[in-house]
Amino acid sequence: MSTQTIAGAEVELNDEGFFVHPEQWNEAVGAVIAREAGIDPMTDRHWQVVRYMRSQYLETGSAPSIRTLGKASGVPVKELYQLFPKGPAKLAAKIAGIPKPRGCI
Repeated sequence: MSTQTIAGAEVELNDEGFFVHPEQWNEAVGAVIAREAGIDPMTDRHWQVVRYMRSQYLETGSAPSIRTLGKASGVPVKELYQLFPKGPAKLAAKIAGIPKPRGCI
């Protein structure tokens, strides 16, 4: 684990770059993480997915799978892959400041 400063906020990340403490996240931090992952700018559709991921994690304690994400977020799976080409569930979770979803390698 390491502590980094992202968008002026001190955050603790695990070895894969996922947040250890999701409460350290804010949208400015998410935007920087997205930019570093090659997503710039973050569109309303990106934020829709990221906010859905966060809300589901905070409600249930786990991130939704790609199938659930495609059905419940309002963004179809095909579009998820266009928005987050390096793996939608994993990358959206990283941008959202939540742990890596189960089932993601």
